[in-house]
Amino acid sequence: MTHHCTKFSGHWKIIVFDEECFQGRRHEFTSECCNVMEFGFETVRSLRVESGAWVGYEHASYQGQQFVLERGEYPQPDAFGGSNAYHIERLTSFRPIACANHRECRMTIYERENFLGRKGELSDDYPSLQAMGWCNNEVGSLRIHSGAFVCYQYPGYRGYQYIMECDRHCGEYKHFREFGSHCQTPQIQSIRRIQQ
Repeated sequence: MTHHCTKFSGHWKIIVFDEECFQGRRHEFTSECCNVMEFGFETVRSLRVESGAWVGYEHASYQGQQFVLERGEYPQPDAFGGSNAYHIERLTSFRPIACANHRECRMTIYERENFLGRKGELSDDYPSLQAMGWCNNEVGSLRIHSGAFVCYQYPGYRGYQYIMECDRHCGEYKHFREFGSHCQTPQIQSIRRIQQ
């Protein structure tokens, strides 16, 4: 059984390979994939994003470490995480990022969960939240008003990635545990927009 979401058809395209450097078995997707094993893959070892922005997950059913996949070539798993400080061994599920096609991206970050404490309005890329005046490393909750963002654990767009979208959770992330399944603390130190 395939897990394709028809509302995404035609606007996104990703080609995955079961070997590095675009070798071996290949499969083309224009919508989400809950588990590549359903298509005869043990894992994805390389890929090309032809159109749209995608979020990849380490495990099936959109679980584990997440990372943004934007238009371009990814010849081996190390390339999936970009400047991520963590080695990524596998990619077993992925889905399109619907909000990445917004022209304007806007979000509000809050110091504490449930939208409490100090807040900051963001509409650009921020390689260091501390440099913009956000003194602590904690973001306890956030609201995405429009577009999509990728938040990083460390400054300079490094560390774990958390993809935040206006159409997921209705754009509201009330607690840092909603940021991603591997998030143990609300540490976010850099944020950038996801745009096509």
